[in-house]
Amino acid sequence: MRPVTTTSADSDVDVVLPCLNEAEALPWVLERIPPGWRALVVDNGSTDGSDRVARAYGATVVHEPRRGFGAACHAGLTAATADVVCFCDCDASLDPSLLVPFVHEVRGGEVDLVLGRRRPRGRGAWPAHARAGNLALARMLRRRTGLRLHDLGPLRAARREPLLALGLTDRRSGYPLEMVVHAADAGWRIAEHDVPYLPRTGTSKVTGTWRGTWQAVRDMSRVLSEAPADRGGTVR
Repeated sequence: MRPVTTTSADSDVDVVLPCLNEAEALPWVLERIPPGWRALVVDNGSTDGSDRVARAYGATVVHEPRRGFGAACHAGLTAATADVVCFCDCDASLDPSLLVPFVHEVRGGEVDLVLGRRRPRGRGAWPAHARAGNLALARMLRRRTGLRLHDLGPLRAARREPLLALGLTDRRSGYPLEMVVHAADAGWRIAEHDVPYLPRTGTSKVTGTWRGTWQAVRDMSRVLSEAPADRGGTVR
């Protein structure tokens, strides 16, 4: 076991890891947090000891009792103290070390928000119904914002203060989409890069079932219908 390398409260980069019963996957994820970065595992009501595993690997644990992917992500964002904040699922489907070039782009002033476009690797990495839902939402997002994005994946990086200033309110599955929409409306420069997407460890709480996928699509569709159109962003 290699504990996560941590620094002080104002660590180099904070990585928000929304977590609901991911004890089995957490070691793989936390061992891949880049040295000097802080892992913020946001426990969203786990019953499998995820919080204990996270602490054993040196992560900072944030408890968010309100259920919902957005609630966990936003709790991590508000608990973060670093200038740059990253987001990554902690189900071992995405390698957080892939965030290093994302952070370099943000720090270099090239872009304001970097997103990972998921490219499936391995059998069952991305169920057909989940991929279809994501494709439909990406098309809706392009119509809404003018941005030629292909994915609404959870691997992303941006500066903390501007993220907080976006005023994100969704606390369910619409949170990732709301972030992109509000960023586009604010004129942010947004980049998208391919990242390998691996079969997750354990059972998905959202895209593993048709019902979960439908709920996510419904949440995100609501975000698209409520947000004002401005088409101010650019994609690189």
